[in-house]
Amino acid sequence: MTIPTTLFGIRYDTQDAAVSADFWAALLRRTVNPGASSESASIAPGDDPSSGPTLMFHRVPEAKTVKNRIHFDLVTTAFDAELARVVGLGATVRASFEAWTTLADPEGNEFDLIRG
Repeated sequence: MTIPTTLFGIRYDTQDAAVSADFWAALLRRTVNPGASSESASIAPGDDPSSGPTLMFHRVPEAKTVKNRIHFDLVTTAFDAELARVVGLGATVRASFEAWTTLADPEGNEFDLIRG
């Protein structure tokens, strides 16, 4: 009998878990789960399983100092409008290419927004 393994969640180290969860919840149009604090917070995918795994944010003592070892790739068919919205939420543009833009969240963690 084969027991399947599935991706439940992604853990995200941060300086302030509640602030990071608020940013990513707004970006992904999700809700921060009850009980969020500066120590620990999470956002669940909600009713749509295609919206991805649970994101969990945990405070760590050190700030980010180097390039991410992993980052999110987000795709949209409304690229220009979504890029403006994401920057309005507090992201900063790091680099722009024809098919995607690399951004950073408020703590400097990189992610890509891809033209869909």
